[in-house]
This record gives sequence, structure tokens and C-alpha cells, in this order.
Amino acid sequence: MEDFKGQIRSLKVYGNDFWEFYNKQTKKVQDRILWTIRVIKDIQLVPEKYLKHIGEGIYEIRVSSGNNIFRIFCFFDEGQLVIVLNGFQKKTQKTPTEEIDKAKKLKKKYYESKKK
Repeated sequence: MEDFKGQIRSLKVYGNDFWEFYNKQTKKVQDRILWTIRVIKDIQLVPEKYLKHIGEGIYEIRVSSGNNIFRIFCFFDEGQLVIVLNGFQKKTQKTPTEEIDKAKKLKKKYYESKKK
């Protein structure tokens, strides 16, 4: 995900979890994910429809394509840098605890690796 001048935020993918999720999706879903990420990068006040704080500094990027709902976890580092962690297809109303726990562990690993 490249940085372009004029963007409000930049995004960086941490680890392989996001790419493993992304590469399993159809072209249509991949395009929708990229479109949503562009919204997050380019708009000052991102509507909660696309980016929602879920607690402990973790946010979910919210993507829908047809009847399918996808969530991609991320967090902010150094102001306007968004660190993208992992994604999944949402099949129930409630976000699965194991997916949130996975995002928290990845966030912790990210900060531990920054200290080295």
C-alpha cells in the first residue's frame, strides 16, 4: 500500500495475516477492501460505517460486498499511521472474541518488534 501526497493517513500492513485473508477473497471483494482503505487514507473524518473503534486502541475497517461482511483490524501508531493486522469474514452479529484477541496479540508483537 503506497503513500501518495495529499493523503491524510498512511497504512502499513504488519505481518502476513492480512495478506493471507486478502488473497483468499474474490477480485470483487479485494476491490472493495482497497476502496475502503482509500476512504480511510483520504478522508479526514472517516464515517463509522468504514472505521470503528472497538476498544483498547483497536479499530475495525468495515467492508461489505453484497451480503458479505468483512472486518479488518488495525490500530494507529505515530499519529496518522494505520497499522493493518488481520481480517476475517463476519458471519454473526457479534465479532468473534478470538479474532479480537488475535488482533491484540499482533498489536503487542508489533510494539515489541519496534523496541528491538
